[in-house]
Amino acid sequence: MASFSLPPIHNNPDGGWGPSSSNIPEQFKFKDIPYAPFSKSDKLGRFADWNDPASDGRQAPVGAPAARDSRGTTGRSRREGTQAFGSGTASAFAYFHVEDESSFSLVDNKAAPPRRGNAFARGRPLGRGTATFVSRGGRGSRGNNFAANKGPQRGGRKGWRDWEKNNRTRESSVAISPEWSMLEEIEFHRLAKLRLEVDDPEDIDTYGRIFAYAKTYDRITTKTEKPLQPLDRIKYNTTTSDDPVIQQLAGKDTATVYTTDVILSVLMCAPRSVYPWDIVIVREGNHLFFDKRDGGPFDTVTVNENASDPPQDATPPNPNNPSEKTVQEPPSINSATSLSLEATYINQNFGFQSVVEATASDFAHPNPFYGPEETEPLASCGYRYRVFDLGVTEDEDVKICVRTEVDAFVPGQGNPQEGHGLVTIRALNEFDPRAPGAGGAPDWRAKLDSQRGAVVATEMKNNSCKLAKWTVQSILSGADLMKVGYISRVNPKDHTRHVILSTASMRPTDFAAQLNVSLANGWGIVRTITDLCMKMPEGKYVLIKDPNKVGCKQS
Repeated sequence: MASFSLPPIHNNPDGGWGPSSSNIPEQFKFKDIPYAPFSKSDKLGRFADWNDPASDGRQAPVGAPAARDSRGTTGRSRREGTQAFGSGTASAFAYFHVEDESSFSLVDNKAAPPRRGNAFARGRPLGRGTATFVSRGGRGSRGNNFAANKGPQRGGRKGWRDWEKNNRTRESSVAISPEWSMLEEIEFHRLAKLRLEVDDPEDIDTYGRIFAYAKTYDRITTKTEKPLQPLDRIKYNTTTSDDPVIQQLAGKDTATVYTTDVILSVLMCAPRSVYPWDIVIVREGNHLFFDKRDGGPFDTVTVNENASDPPQDATPPNPNNPSEKTVQEPPSINSATSLSLEATYINQNFGFQSVVEATASDFAHPNPFYGPEETEPLASCGYRYRVFDLGVTEDEDVKICVRTEVDAFVPGQGNPQEGHGLVTIRALNEFDPRAPGAGGAPDWRAKLDSQRGAVVATEMKNNSCKLAKWTVQSILSGADLMKVGYISRVNPKDHTRHVILSTASMRPTDFAAQLNVSLANGWGIVRTITDLCMKMPEGKYVLIKDPNKVGCKQS
């Protein structure tokens, strides 16, 4: 009968699992071995990988890279991906022939012909002063060869001609005083994770007069284009604190936060924004007022803000450098500032022109900003003051009062005074498909009728933030339709004359789904900013979008 004896049991007087350090033999201690960090994504527990080409029974040289397959990649990296953190620490265990190979240098600038059989081979010195250059790919020099003195081949580059793109340094939308102090900083990736479901709003009151939308503009094509006519109309874009209606509602303690749909849409679509902006936040007691600055980014319309290579302004001359020209040349018609002013002009006149002033609908009260001394006629615009409940629980009383705008109504689709058949009117503009900053847009006159989907997809990519803000404004106002006109220059070299090529009609909620715009995410951003401001003492604050960083700053 076989004998059986119990193995020795090492008692750990210090407590815990396993033997104590005093009971471990010296040969099992990790002495004089450098520490190699590893990340959470490292796979632990694989002692042998029989599917790895490197594990075919032949041991690789010490310090040599892992074996590569015919496509130049290791077997394990194909399935797991390259380990980022701690991947370079393996060189601590490598062995280098410093004394043997330090005297050799590369003098041949031609890549060696592809080797067959071995996926990787070490270069063997041929003689004094020469060395071989070996390809690391089994299929020739496709994407893995590095020619001497020439750098990587085309397959290894991230993008075409990326090195020629200038590093744009954008200026802030407001001059930041050195006396200001940063109170909070929010990164965009944190804003994208916020969610808050908000119920239908409560209509408080309506002001203004709107005209009927002319349905003839829905039948315009590129072959029956219509010129854009400049019209003199008055349309107000008053900030929140100067609105007399909001002042009355704040006196009645109607809500906690007061703002306009233009300001609120910028805040709700903040993760999409590229150009800088700023919002003035005033806290008076338990009330917050979100204001804009006159002449700021809220009064103009951007063009191709989200394009991979957006339009840019010319660099102003350096006054400290006498070699540069001191006389500044007029800006190009395709610069960012010129295109923004042109797009603002187009949006206003398209909204003025595409309505029938003979058919009007008056809201409950007249326009609150139109004074008796005004002589020019008013534009078609209606203001709807609505209150949204941002409370997470029933006990919370966090409400926001928003002044929303509608531009027209569709006759025959219900009573506009009750919120039926309301329309918002916007316009997209084409300047020059071959100019820098066009974003790869197709020629509208050639593609708009036959391939409208391609045109819309390009605009959704290049103007993602602008379209998202327009959609959010339409949803906040309760509009049933959003009319978007496609307007182009008569001549790409002339930015003063334009024609209407087509008009699209879409429902705001459906278009928001196509743009991947989440109203719940937008309300989560608004509630987060509100909570941050309510923790501050009374005063004036500025919420600034940093022009050169992915994040929002509050100072």
